[in-house]
Amino acid sequence: MKLQSALVQSRGLQFDRRWMLTDESGQFVTGRKFGGLVRVSVLADASGLVLTAPGMQSLEVPVPAQAPRHIAEVWGARVSVVDAGDVAAAWFSQFAGQALRLVHADAAAHRPVDPKYAQPGDEVSLADGYPVLLLSQTAVQELTDRVGREMVAARFRPNLVISGVPAHAEDSWRRIRIGAIDFDVVTACVRCAFTTVDPVSGERSADGEPLRSLKSYRHNGKGITFGQNLIARGEGRITVGEALHVIE
Repeated sequence: MKLQSALVQSRGLQFDRRWMLTDESGQFVTGRKFGGLVRVSVLADASGLVLTAPGMQSLEVPVPAQAPRHIAEVWGARVSVVDAGDVAAAWFSQFAGQALRLVHADAAAHRPVDPKYAQPGDEVSLADGYPVLLLSQTAVQELTDRVGREMVAARFRPNLVISGVPAHAEDSWRRIRIGAIDFDVVTACVRCAFTTVDPVSGERSADGEPLRSLKSYRHNGKGITFGQNLIARGEGRITVGEALHVIE
């Protein structure tokens, strides 16, 4: 979902990656496994979620209060989360054709960022590993040219898409400022098979694109990288069209 402005918080953008699906064992479940999940549309605010999906009645899910807590696992990290209830679980289970639970990361759900790239006390929500993901539109265009068909930024699930810089200029940055907020540029984002899932249809590409093309020119010791992970050093609102300043 494209926003005109967003509130930057310590764990990421407001409302972003604060909810997650798990299987019955508490393991996180995303479109990597069930591509059709990308067809679920979500509107989030302080009161909760509004869910819509093809063939489903829309559902309002309030932020759970005094609900059971569970331990969910995200890439090996164990996080105490709040269960969103049986109605939400039934809705997602019906849509996906598998038993799923919807959980919420509230203020008591603490998950530290990898200390190799973070400062003491840095936390992340239920994102893969870092609070904010940045990608340049020129990098997306370069990939489109290599693949031979359009690759949209949404395929890579960035929080911030920037323009007016050379492709992958972000690789050389260490600290940036957008509006009044400084961000540490901490590490490149390593890409997986989720990039082969079309963000609109949920269908996986038969030819392995764009991962196949990315491997030809974006493969290094970490893996296949595309975009940069950020940690905000302050809180406040940023707006589309604001200038980005490279500090370091």
